[in-house]
Amino acid sequence: MSERPWTIERITEALGNPALAQRFLSEINRAPAHELLQVFARWERIAKDTLAAVERGHAIMAAEARGEEPPGEWIDVTDRVLADAARIRARGAA
Repeated sequence: MSERPWTIERITEALGNPALAQRFLSEINRAPAHELLQVFARWERIAKDTLAAVERGHAIMAAEARGEEPPGEWIDVTDRVLADAARIRARGAA
């Protein structure tokens, strides 16, 4: 990731979603002075996590384009999902 300092503008850009960016701006603008750092730090973490997820997604797409297995550890949860679906259907949910 970039070594640029985190600013309100950078967090807004990193969020990548206008609605999410608006929510951040709303929270940072309404925060009392004594809570500004806490609000900023929380959204900085969210922005960093968002950028990391995008980078992982790009790495996965690049691996698949090369015909390789995606990087990272993958856990097959098919059986759990199927069991959950069966339980839901048994309760009568559509």
